[in-house]
Amino acid sequence: MTLTASESRGTISSEELVVWRMLQRAQVRITRLLEADLLVEHDLALASYDVLTQLSESPDRRLRMNDLAERVLLSRSGLTRLIDRLQRDGLVEREACTSDARGLFAVLTDAGALRLAEATPTYLRGIRDRFLDVLDGDELRQCASMLTKLFPEAE
Repeated sequence: MTLTASESRGTISSEELVVWRMLQRAQVRITRLLEADLLVEHDLALASYDVLTQLSESPDRRLRMNDLAERVLLSRSGLTRLIDRLQRDGLVEREACTSDARGLFAVLTDAGALRLAEATPTYLRGIRDRFLDVLDGDELRQCASMLTKLFPEAE
């Protein structure tokens, strides 16, 4: 696909717009299916799964709330509401930061680690069924290459 000078400066061709919309739809559809699987099988929303995963992969299973918000792509207020729910369910605890009286840590509880361990096979199966097994090895490598161009910091 060759772009003219006008196309590269802000005009989008119908073909380019179709590709963009396909990318959006693929991401939304796969995400919704993953979330449905997690809700049905584990009563766990995808955002909750993401928070539990981020905490499990962090030293001492804990992250400052600001750092966690950046990692899970939620606003601070959205994360606060989600952590409230996870705390009510006993999956996460809040701890005060000793070096900053205003700071709080979100900490994964043993119950949270157990729920995550139970839900992970469902999550991974969903990724395999709806994404990885749909593409062959060359297509996956091409996809990784294209996404790396868009987000080089994710390497």
